Amino acid sequence: MAQPQGIHARRAALRLLDAVIRRGETLDIAFAGATKDLRKFEDKALARAIASEVLRWLVDLDALIDSATKKPLPHDAKARMVLRMMLAQWLRLGTPPHAVVATGLDLLAGGPRRLAHGVFSTLTKREAALPAAPTLPAEVAARWGERAEAIAAGLAEPPPLDLTLRDPSETEHWQVQLAADSLMPGHLRLPRGASVETLPGFAEGAWWVQDLAAALPARLLGQGEGRHVLDLCAAPGGKTLQLAAQGWQVTALDISKRRLDLLKANLKRTGLKANTVRADALKWEPKHQYDAILLDAPCTATGTARRHPDVLHRIGARQIEEMAELHTALLQQAQGWLKPGGTLVYATCSLEREEGEDQTGAVTMPTLAVSPDELPAGLAATAEGWIRTDPGMLVDAGGLDGFFIARWRRGA
Repeated sequence: MAQPQGIHARRAALRLLDAVIRRGETLDIAFAGATKDLRKFEDKALARAIASEVLRWLVDLDALIDSATKKPLPHDAKARMVLRMMLAQWLRLGTPPHAVVATGLDLLAGGPRRLAHGVFSTLTKREAALPAAPTLPAEVAARWGERAEAIAAGLAEPPPLDLTLRDPSETEHWQVQLAADSLMPGHLRLPRGASVETLPGFAEGAWWVQDLAAALPARLLGQGEGRHVLDLCAAPGGKTLQLAAQGWQVTALDISKRRLDLLKANLKRTGLKANTVRADALKWEPKHQYDAILLDAPCTATGTARRHPDVLHRIGARQIEEMAELHTALLQQAQGWLKPGGTLVYATCSLEREEGEDQTGAVTMPTLAVSPDELPAGLAATAEGWIRTDPGMLVDAGGLDGFFIARWRRGA
């Protein structure tokens, strides 16, 4: 019997969700394996979209399912996961209910198809709806405190596409070419869904994909004028490209060969230069001190929940504690590699204080406060002179990722 059109993409989405929720893998790592049987780009994109919307709205989808069952389905039941997918397609992706049923029930061959059909039919007849913003898991909301509600509102939609220009003086030119918005010189913002490789300027390396918040740390080091900067934990290289474009002589260090290969490919496409080093930053010893160091520390990445909603369900106290310990060790290393008068910028795409504000005590140098003219309109430094962004900020302009950024200068 012929299988319903689109069933393969739904099966891939189910594998992807299983990898994230049951095995704790990231969406990015699980994606290749889960979609390996899909040939079309559109099918891969659909599988990713279904899985992402389930993860983004998981708490609310479960509440709807539980409202339509006499006895709650086990949290890890396949029928619950399939119902989450069916509801996400109907309520978030606009798939007609009859098409949802045609593909969804086939995922439960030999299982409780009648139950799933009954629950879905009940909810469609009720004209069930999701809230305006996703409900965060309780432990996540507790961690994010008074900003949790605003952050949740910023997670309701996937983010737009942000680009960083190799030459900020060409901002107006590329705005016209790409019909883009711009929130500061050197930045462009396009609607999500654009095929990056086909956009004007990609082949000649005029820009690279980089969230607005992720572009701020390298900007805080200013123009290099031939001075030496160490980009620690650099791959896949967005900040390395920025620093090279700003005139720094860059040493880009990372422990991952695969990620360094991506960095090298980005350097080749953009025509920018950097010295790449594969090493463990906690064991490596430089041959000289640097005029500046950028430490974009490995982290839980909870600030990227707009595009990686898996972090809402994978990350807990254990992962945060492990990353916090690594940050402290990296900051202690980096301070000794800085020349007198040099600048250290520490950045992390996490919303957790343990991976941000709480780390500043590990640095013995005075803070070099961030001024308003170094930031996009609508953002301001904290009272301490640091930067703290989250997805609840600049929402009317498309939002941005969550980052913590601090800058220090070593005494002469």
